[in-house]
Amino acid sequence: MSDNRKIAITEWITALGSEPGYRLEIASADASFRRYFRLITDHDTRIVMDAPPDKESCVPFVAIGRQLRTAGLHSPEIFAEDLERGFLLLEDFGLRPYLDELTSESADGLYGDALAALRIIGSLPTDGLPRFDRQMMQTELALFRDWYLGRELNLTPAEADFCLQPLAEILIDNALAQPQVWVHRDYHSRNLMVCEPNPGILDFQDAVLGPLTYDLVSLLKDCYVCWPRERVEGWVADYFDQLQQTALAPQLPDFDRFLTWFDLMGVQRHMKAIGIFARLNHRDGKPGYLADIPRCFEYLAEQADRCGPLAELLDWLNKQGVRQ
Repeated sequence: MSDNRKIAITEWITALGSEPGYRLEIASADASFRRYFRLITDHDTRIVMDAPPDKESCVPFVAIGRQLRTAGLHSPEIFAEDLERGFLLLEDFGLRPYLDELTSESADGLYGDALAALRIIGSLPTDGLPRFDRQMMQTELALFRDWYLGRELNLTPAEADFCLQPLAEILIDNALAQPQVWVHRDYHSRNLMVCEPNPGILDFQDAVLGPLTYDLVSLLKDCYVCWPRERVEGWVADYFDQLQQTALAPQLPDFDRFLTWFDLMGVQRHMKAIGIFARLNHRDGKPGYLADIPRCFEYLAEQADRCGPLAELLDWLNKQGVRQ
C-alpha cells in the first residue's frame, strides 16, 4: 500500500468492521480512472471500487446498479458506500469474464443469456438518462479524427474530412432513425461475467437513452473477440425475432433494414473505439489497447462495400501507408 487513496481505503474497510487479517489485491483497472481491489477474508471475497471523485462520480453507478437489480438483472450488490470519497464495497462476481469463457461451443449459451438480459435492459425506464443525441455522436466520432488520425498517425485530420463528414452524417442519421431505448453503452465480453444468475453485468454507469442496436453490436461485434459473419447474423436474427414479442414490435422495420441499422451502428462504435484506444495510449499511458485496433478495422473493412464514404476513408488511409 503506497498511495494516499490506498491508505484511505484500508482505513475505510477497517472502520466497516472487516475481519482482522483481510487482504487487498488488485482485481482490475479499466479504461477510466477507476481501480478495483479484491477484499479477501477467511469467509468470502468482495470488490472495492476506487473512483477518485474529481475524476469519476460513483453516483450514477449506484443509481443505475440499483435500477438493474430492481429489474431482476445481476448487477453487483452494494454492501457499503462512501460517495464523498469515491469508495464502494461490492459483490464479487469472481474470475470468469465472458472474454475468457467464450468458445465456439459455449458461445450460443453465453450469448443467449446475455441477449435475454439485453431484452430487459432495452425495456427499462429511461427517465433521467442523458440522450445519445447528434452532438454526443459527433463528439464520439471526433475521437477517431483527433486521437487516431491526429495523435496516433500524425496525419492532418482535415485531409480526411471529404469522407469523414458525409460518413458521420450517415452514421448519425442511422442511429437517430432507430427506436431509442435504455443503452448500457459498453455491453461486451469484458463487462459481462459468467456467474449465477448469468450474466453478471458491470460498467453500466455511462448508460444513455440511445439506439436500439447499440448494445447488440457492442456484444456481437465485440472489440475484443470476433465471430464469423454467418454466426453473428444468426444471433442478430434470433434477437430480432425475440423483439417481435415486445412492446418495440410496432417500431421495428423488416430484418434486412434492422441488419443495416446494426451494421452501421457498428461502424460508429468501432471508429469511436479506435479513437479511445489511441487516447488511452497518448493521454493515459495505456498502450495495451492499441493491439485491439486492427480488429476494429476488420469490422470496418467488412462494411466498406456497403457504405461509400467508409470505403473512401479506408482507401485514403491505405494511400497514406496506414496498415489496417
